[in-house]
Amino acid sequence: MKQVNWRKYGQVLYKVLAGLTCVYAAWIVLRIVTQVFVFASFSIPTASMKPVLCPGDYVLVNKFLKGARIFDLEDAVEHRPLKIKRLPGLEKFRRGEVLVFNFPYPERWDSIGFDVMLYYVKRCIAMPGDTVEIRNARYRVRGIHDELGNTDSQRSLAAMLATDRGVEEMIHRNSYNAFPGDSALGWNIKDFGPLYVPACGDSIRMDSLHFKLYRNLIEWEQRGKLVCNDGHFYLNSEEIKGYRFKSNYYFMGGDNCFDSQDSRYWGLLPECYIVGRVVRIWKSENRFTGKLNWDRIWKKVE
Repeated sequence: MKQVNWRKYGQVLYKVLAGLTCVYAAWIVLRIVTQVFVFASFSIPTASMKPVLCPGDYVLVNKFLKGARIFDLEDAVEHRPLKIKRLPGLEKFRRGEVLVFNFPYPERWDSIGFDVMLYYVKRCIAMPGDTVEIRNARYRVRGIHDELGNTDSQRSLAAMLATDRGVEEMIHRNSYNAFPGDSALGWNIKDFGPLYVPACGDSIRMDSLHFKLYRNLIEWEQRGKLVCNDGHFYLNSEEIKGYRFKSNYYFMGGDNCFDSQDSRYWGLLPECYIVGRVVRIWKSENRFTGKLNWDRIWKKVE
């Protein structure tokens, strides 16, 4: 009887297992690289982007097209000062695109913060260098004649706000008064602005209006404190007459104008907070039954 060479079989088995381990490790690395630099998936929990995106949708976000972000994850988790860099992309962000971003006010409304686990999805209404305003609940960008955002929703909101009862209802929801929350300005979701959206390198003179509109941005860029005292402005205890911005900013709006926590309420979004552009719904399910919404799967997001 021929003796079985167990040592030989053991060596073969070891090589097979080692090969499978390498394949699995390579798959893990490829998946991580893909999620960090190319595509990522996000779920839609709210109705703020209806009807384009609905609760229960899972969207595919293209990071590569605009340039993926690189930052220290440990610093982000520990809420330490964070440096975010963006790799070169194939194109710039565009007005009208649906974007996923880290919400810039996760803890308090008077200071920009960063929560690596808190993401919003909205439509880009205004770009760096634009002047945006809202007139009769409709978005306007000076010099741009295209319709912006969900115009059907804006018309419906305008009709609602044309009545005292409609205004009272939005006030009751705490959804009427708008950024920057200053009673002297009196901006609201029916009439807002004009608000200039800074681009990197833009300069402004410091006055009481610019202090109200851009204080949070300046303090975030400088990691310091901007205060006004007797008509004089002090940044980190040094008086300044003007300011030059270091970042690009965007004005974001939800397609569901009745129920969307967007730039109308919290202001402008730093570019480095943007994850990428939503391209498709790769899965959609009923939140109550768990059944797939087949008519929404692989639907292009525009």
